[in-house]
Amino acid sequence: MPLIPHDRLQAFATDILAAAGMEADKAQTTASVLLEGDMIGHDTHGVSLIPMYLKALSSGEMSGSGAPEVVSDRGACFVWDGRLLPGAWLVTRALERACDRVTTHGVVTAAIRSSHHTCALAAFMRPVTERGFIARLSCSNPAANRMAPYGGTRPLLTPNPIAYGFPTRGTPIVVDVSCSITTTTMTQTLARSGGRFPEPWAQTADGTPTDDPREVTEHGGSLLPLGGALKGHKGYGLALSEELLTQGLSGKGRANTDAPGPLAQSVFLQVMDPEAFAGLDPFLDQSDHLAEACRSNPPAAGATGAVRVPGDSAAAKRARALAEGVPVAASVLEALNEAAMRLNAGALEVA
Repeated sequence: MPLIPHDRLQAFATDILAAAGMEADKAQTTASVLLEGDMIGHDTHGVSLIPMYLKALSSGEMSGSGAPEVVSDRGACFVWDGRLLPGAWLVTRALERACDRVTTHGVVTAAIRSSHHTCALAAFMRPVTERGFIARLSCSNPAANRMAPYGGTRPLLTPNPIAYGFPTRGTPIVVDVSCSITTTTMTQTLARSGGRFPEPWAQTADGTPTDDPREVTEHGGSLLPLGGALKGHKGYGLALSEELLTQGLSGKGRANTDAPGPLAQSVFLQVMDPEAFAGLDPFLDQSDHLAEACRSNPPAAGATGAVRVPGDSAAAKRARALAEGVPVAASVLEALNEAAMRLNAGALEVA
């Protein structure tokens, strides 16, 4: 797999998005978030998404210019209508605004409706944790149906990912999980390649557990919630909670009949300042202690290494990508170069 220097790939991705009609700051921010996804190991939500974004820009399903509409703003909480602007840019700007206000309010909460695709949620955490703040972020897509409610068979909910970022004095703790066992993107990727899930992560249209992703993409089946066929009430409960936080608080969701597009996501985010509670140092004392207690926990029989804390692997991959280059599949690079040539943006040569 080719390794591309971070700065070269950042400039290349920015140029493609700008040539397709994104305003300069939106192109730069979107490219940065996509690259972060690749660097931390979320390659399904990295620069491989750019061709999809280009199609959305061309069709009008994504807006490349403009600003969100402020629906409500009370200082400690605000709501935006994203007007189908790039999700990477909207979420980045909303988190920046929340961080700027959180030292005054202690906790700042926001909701965004009608955002285009939001990328990997873990990719937004580091700028917040580096400022000593805690971040919580989730999203849903009221225009899509991927997961049936537990005990049902008709797809209704989406995977509804949830991410947390917690500062430590070392590697931040970053949790990024979906309310379903797997994601839509992974399901589509496996279905295209003829692969199968390692376990029954989905169900057929009649509710039979299956490891075949094509039952979801082609035959009316659905993803199983976290907990699977036996304990999926847990993931179902989480998914309902995230739908209500993202769609209910933003004021637009499944109850609306005027969905603006097939990828019009709803977002919930919250930034917390530990200084407004017991203080940052006491918080870091606890986060450092807990992280190390987990890492030093005796590994289970058959384990291939020490216990990790969520965020450890991502941080190691990120450091390696910055030092050696960002891994990009040859097929992805080929698609990006084809797009670049169509847009007269210039190809990326890899030695």
